[in-house]
Amino acid sequence: MMTRSFLAAAALGAMVMVAPLPAFAQDVPTPSVPAEKVNQLIVYGEDACPPSTNDQITVCARKDEGERFRIPVPLRDNPNASVNQGWTARVKAYETVGAAGVASCSPIGSGGASGCVARLIDKAYAEKKQASDVQFGKLIEAERAKRLESLDVDAADEQARVEVLEKQYEAKLAKEREAETGNAAAATPLPAPEGQQ
Repeated sequence: MMTRSFLAAAALGAMVMVAPLPAFAQDVPTPSVPAEKVNQLIVYGEDACPPSTNDQITVCARKDEGERFRIPVPLRDNPNASVNQGWTARVKAYETVGAAGVASCSPIGSGGASGCVARLIDKAYAEKKQASDVQFGKLIEAERAKRLESLDVDAADEQARVEVLEKQYEAKLAKEREAETGNAAAATPLPAPEGQQ
């Protein structure tokens, strides 16, 4: 009896494992709006930055020539070393000494580990704020803004051309209608007065 129930449970587990999973929706760019490519480069000294094309935004961060063959600044030293921390950070560290309980990020008490994620997030944001490395996100947004400015000007010019063409087409249609109504009026004979036929 025990082996039958064990075999049935194993067979049920195997069927669940083999069952097809639902397909996840994929992010597919629409064919009318092609996805733009972004090329991020770091250039040194007076090196030229390749220009952007219609389907690719090129963003260059320029650094000194002396930095060309050096290890990047964020990797040169330990930002967490006590020598590199200010007195404010050191004093704030003393605020959490002996903390226990909920949101304290300590192994003491129930819910003590609940504050660890918040502490990690705060630390990551503080490091990001202090980082002196290149921020490609801001450079890309600036390049997109430049591109959108030119698109607005091009769109306004195109709209003006379309409006002129529409007015010309409407004038042409009006002339054709007038000619048709004039020809139709000339082609239809006037009705004879009553009593004369």
